[in-house]
Amino acid sequence: MTSDPSTWPRLKSGSSIRGDEALLSDEFAKKLGYAFAVWLAERNHTTPDRLKIAVGCDPRASGPRLKAAMIDGLTAADSDVLDCGLSTTPAVFSTTLDADADGAVMITASHLPPRINGFKFHTREGGIAGEDVDALIRRAMEARVPVRLVVPHDALRAYQDALRALVRRKLEDDAPKPLLGLHVVVDAGNGSGGFYADFLESLGAWVEGSQFLKPDGAFPNHAPNPESPEAMRALSKAVVKNEADLGVLFDADCDRAAIVLSDGRLVNKNRLIALTAAMLLSRQPGLTIVTDSVTSTGLARFITEWGGTHYRFKRGYRAVIDEAIRLNEEGIDCPLAIETSGHAAFRDNHFLDDGMYLVTMLICEAMDLKREGKTLYSLLDGLQEPVESLELRLDIRADDPREAAQEMIETILSHTLEDPSWRLAADNREGVRILFDFGAEVESAWFQLRMSVHDPVMALNLESDVPGGVKWMLQTLAALLGDCKEIDLTPLRRALGGEGT
Repeated sequence: MTSDPSTWPRLKSGSSIRGDEALLSDEFAKKLGYAFAVWLAERNHTTPDRLKIAVGCDPRASGPRLKAAMIDGLTAADSDVLDCGLSTTPAVFSTTLDADADGAVMITASHLPPRINGFKFHTREGGIAGEDVDALIRRAMEARVPVRLVVPHDALRAYQDALRALVRRKLEDDAPKPLLGLHVVVDAGNGSGGFYADFLESLGAWVEGSQFLKPDGAFPNHAPNPESPEAMRALSKAVVKNEADLGVLFDADCDRAAIVLSDGRLVNKNRLIALTAAMLLSRQPGLTIVTDSVTSTGLARFITEWGGTHYRFKRGYRAVIDEAIRLNEEGIDCPLAIETSGHAAFRDNHFLDDGMYLVTMLICEAMDLKREGKTLYSLLDGLQEPVESLELRLDIRADDPREAAQEMIETILSHTLEDPSWRLAADNREGVRILFDFGAEVESAWFQLRMSVHDPVMALNLESDVPGGVKWMLQTLAALLGDCKEIDLTPLRRALGGEGT
């Protein structure tokens, strides 16, 4: 299977590579593997034959084919390979910690449809940046790949051993079954995380009602996506039906997660960040929590009330992680980088982006609280949630999407200078975030407009603590941006017509 190399740069998606499986040819995967080995060797000031690189995939049908081609490229560069087979992203990336791998490649497209696949890259220092992906694709386009040692490696066994040690450490319990008495429903969405139910059961948890555990790259039951309402409703229904203490949901490669409480309440997005922050701050006030840019005003207040500092940064899990690492290097006590999408990375876990580690931490917290006659929801007391919220995606039609996006942002910034009721947020670090005071409440509404990390799209998020606030902001934006031709405002106008508000 081959493809036109001139199309390969378009497969870049943020700090990873994604595309329709028909575009991800064997030739591309092989040359990309070769390029990664050569690039990593140069970065490490060594030669490719001294490297060990791990490769794994999620259950997508194209995974084995792309993995084989990727391994062909890595071994053609004389690098040793740990073949992790069907695995999760955190497990494959953990080989740089527990199996002496110099780098790792995970073949996955996370929650995206089965026909989409891709590649995520990791070094001992963490995930690679977008400019590194550009460099790898350029090298792949120019590569002349010569044809060799592949060693099977059970990354999941080592990964589960590390999680098992985490449970015993967090619960301060060396008993064989430290989770005895806790009922957890696991929904793996037919992704790579189905083993987690057996893992919990081995530690004493009851997992009756767990569903969609068998890997199936067609994802026949629901999208493996913690942000999907359908997926979260399916888990909520199973938790309530089986009278469980909580339920957990993973994406296809398990670097994202969400949970459901015993009464069926969903804990994802802002709630998940609030719960995790409260878990940490209840033991150590004064911590800084780094999040992506679209988190709510209520979450910021909640973290402050728990004695922490909320540090809003850019969208994109790699950006959030890198900023948390930078803050720690400056002496700021920052143990967590977390996105509303369900990506979470803990300092104690080497800032590895790992949804299963996050869920394991929360399960241990639930176990501790159950012993005290409490539930996880007790940690969410006081979280103010918006009365209204909406997210719209506006396609950019311009030949230069970044220039068009910047022009729209400049239009809003100019209006902010003219209208004192529009206030630029003090922690605005991406796109433009504008605050409003509605009624007697300060900062009771906001919108943020930014360019998507992955697509030529402007993402518009709006929240209001006052009824009617979202509609007012939409009307104001429609009037301000109405002459814009290079960005499709149809979703905004449709929302004003009554849909989605």
